[in-house]
Amino acid sequence: MFIVNVEAAIMKNEKWLVIQRGLKEEHAAGTLSLVGGKVDSGGIVQDVLEETIKREVEEEVGVTITNNIQYVHSTSFIADDNIRVVDIVFLCEIKKGEPYRKSPDEVENIYWLTTEEIMNHPDSPPWLKESIKRAEQITR
Repeated sequence: MFIVNVEAAIMKNEKWLVIQRGLKEEHAAGTLSLVGGKVDSGGIVQDVLEETIKREVEEEVGVTITNNIQYVHSTSFIADDNIRVVDIVFLCEIKKGEPYRKSPDEVENIYWLTTEEIMNHPDSPPWLKESIKRAEQITR
């Protein structure tokens, strides 16, 4: 069994929306990340990945994204707590709102960073760099 996780690659004015994960998070605490989270396991839901990314972006940073959600890539990994995860990254656009720390337990800080800043940031893990590289290829 896997946990299914989704992440939103959001670009505005040539910068990516990136969060610093909460310092108490079980996996990758304090590292830079795209906004996202786990698919809930309740009931039958149409477009469950798309609905999850919309919910997670709103819950964590308080913005609404458009329905123009585009697949970027997927990976699998074993989290720090030994749970197997399938992670899916989507390219998303903000429809309404300005990002803020709506969920302080999950989000320590919010940044708008260029691709170069993400690639050179000391708290940028390899999987974030790969997701940004792939998302940027789609935006060109």
